[in-house]
Amino acid sequence: MIPPVLPTYNRAKLHFTKGEGSWLTEEDGRRFLDLGSGIAVNVMGHAHPALVAALTEQAQALWHVSNLYEIPQQEALAEKLVGATFADTVFFTNSGTECAELAIKMARRYHHGTGHPEKTGFLAFEGCFHGRSTAAIAASGNEKMTAGFGPLMPGFTQLPWEDLDAVKAAITETTGAILIEPIQGEGGIRPASDAFLQGLRALCDDHGLLLIFDEVQCGMGRTGRLFAHEWSGVTPDIMMVAKGIGGGFPLGAVLATEAAAAPMTAGSHGSTYGGNPLACAVGCAVMDHVSTPAFLEGVNRKAGLLRQKLEGLVANHPTVFEGVRGQGLMLGLKCRVAPGDLVTAGYAAEVITVPAADNVVRLLPALTLTEDDIAEAAIRLDKAAASLDAT
Repeated sequence: MIPPVLPTYNRAKLHFTKGEGSWLTEEDGRRFLDLGSGIAVNVMGHAHPALVAALTEQAQALWHVSNLYEIPQQEALAEKLVGATFADTVFFTNSGTECAELAIKMARRYHHGTGHPEKTGFLAFEGCFHGRSTAAIAASGNEKMTAGFGPLMPGFTQLPWEDLDAVKAAITETTGAILIEPIQGEGGIRPASDAFLQGLRALCDDHGLLLIFDEVQCGMGRTGRLFAHEWSGVTPDIMMVAKGIGGGFPLGAVLATEAAAAPMTAGSHGSTYGGNPLACAVGCAVMDHVSTPAFLEGVNRKAGLLRQKLEGLVANHPTVFEGVRGQGLMLGLKCRVAPGDLVTAGYAAEVITVPAADNVVRLLPALTLTEDDIAEAAIRLDKAAASLDAT
């Protein structure tokens, strides 16, 4: 008999009842060190006082009015994002998947509005993940996500990672945009090199294409800059942001230049809940913290310390680990064992990690984790690895 909750998740038998900072409490009283933060969502940790205060204050005033009306909290958050990024305008969603849908629509609308309706094609990359909608799974081309959901939306080509020559060869008169994660998350914590991103920007400029960055997982301070692409000096035309922007409250945003967004006129897109007062009040509080130089400096400092601990872990358990990859507090342990085995061993050691492709286990902790948390992470990960050494 099918359960009341549709069984599309392979869930661990854990029931968390409370969170505080980087820690989760199971209903049996055990305390788990959370190095997954809801898959890069809880950037301020669990129950951060500033986010609790922002949500409580807004909840006592106004929850929802819909986008039929002006929403001051939405305007305030948009101004913060525009002021801190390349973007001229923002559309708010509830999730990263919704961001992917709008980014794809916006790119096609742009070319239609500028007299090139034939430019409907997208170049994406093997290992990418842009969400679970029909357009997003078509972009990934991953059989695990697409099987049984055909016919897929046409217009997407997947290319080898970091192969600029393949990108050049794939551009045709129907190509309209290049879609890429500056750091692949689900694909195994694979950062794109600065040279590759710079090469993509040049190709877009030369061929009249739009460059779309998916920073749903790697954005909002996770790499030690507000957005990961800032390290390369490259700016996109359109950017997808979600996960960390709401600090745990459902919120996403598509940021765009005026030129890319200009054809998106009244009635061309909409959302019932996107950018409602509750979400944007929390988003403003997140931005007020995460976008500050002092906060980002702290992320870089803690990232260096965590990476040092992980390198030692790899050295001590060569039969379990192959290496460390990633940037900032978006790190991956390349494993010699099945990633699921390490995640499960972590549960026994009361530490939470997240599996990914390419035999990688992701570490995506709260950006507010402390040095004591990092020291404890090393102890618990070592315990998990030791249990796998023994087998």
